[in-house]
Amino acid sequence: MNNTHIANLKSKIRNQKSAFTLVEMVLVLGIIGLLVGAGIFQLTGVLDKGKDKRAKADLTTLTAALGNYEMANGVLPSTEQGIMALVEKPSSRPVPQSWSPCLKKLILDPWQNPYNYRRPASKDKGPYDVYSSGPDGLADTADDIGNWQL
Repeated sequence: MNNTHIANLKSKIRNQKSAFTLVEMVLVLGIIGLLVGAGIFQLTGVLDKGKDKRAKADLTTLTAALGNYEMANGVLPSTEQGIMALVEKPSSRPVPQSWSPCLKKLILDPWQNPYNYRRPASKDKGPYDVYSSGPDGLADTADDIGNWQL
């Protein structure tokens, strides 16, 4: 081979722009897709656990507010008055004597349903049950989260 031919080959190699081939691009996108899919699969249960923990934290808040209500009024709200008695003064019996709001607003559970209140309690050892209906939104089912679990 002569030097001119070698010089021409070297200049052609230098002038070529490096780029990814279609196969390389498809391979990289496939790997990224697998990683994203695996990440989403791993995170699905995290949100549900977070909602359960938030519901339990809300139940602790409601239990404390009901304790404050009882101390201020000498009696707990009736089942009919419910949790709303912590926000608005009840007009039905037993009417509280020295009522003041124990909560600024009604708390909704993580599934955007109001918390349930029952007095006397049927599941808790205390005087009342306060609970979330859970993901299905139906009271008294297996997925309920209540003060008996705290």
